[in-house]
Amino acid sequence: MNWQKIFLPIAGAVLIVVAFQTYGWAGAALAVTAVAMYLLLHFNRLMHVLRRAADRPKGYVASAVMLNAKLKPGVNLLHVMAMTDSLGELISKEGEQPEMYRWTDPGDSHVTCEFAGGKLVKWTLYRPPQPDEASPPAAS
Repeated sequence: MNWQKIFLPIAGAVLIVVAFQTYGWAGAALAVTAVAMYLLLHFNRLMHVLRRAADRPKGYVASAVMLNAKLKPGVNLLHVMAMTDSLGELISKEGEQPEMYRWTDPGDSHVTCEFAGGKLVKWTLYRPPQPDEASPPAAS
C-alpha cells in the first residue's frame, strides 16, 4: 500500500485543524491557502510535463544510453516522462501490472522500463549490434 496517498491528505487536514485551534479562522484560512498552493504547484508541474511530452513523438528519447544512466529505482512515471520529454510506448496490455514502457532513440537503441504501482522497478537497455568498422569492406 502506498502510505503517501494516505499520509498527505491527513497531514493537510491536521495542519488546518492545528492552525484553526492556534490562530482561529485566520490561521485556518492561511493553512487552506497553503494546502491549495501545494496542490496547484503539483498540478502545474504535471501539466508542464504533459505539454512538453505532447510535442514529441510517442516513445522517443534523444539518447537511450543517457536515459539508462539517469534512471533510478523507485522514481515515478511522471519523473521518467520529464527526463525524456515524451510519453513512453506502452508495451504491456492496458491496465495490466506491471506496466512496461519503451523509449527508443534514433540509433534504434531502446530502454524498456517496468513500473509496478507507478514506480520504476527495473529497466533494460538494448543496443543494436554495430558493424565492425575496423574490418575492410569485402571485395567482390
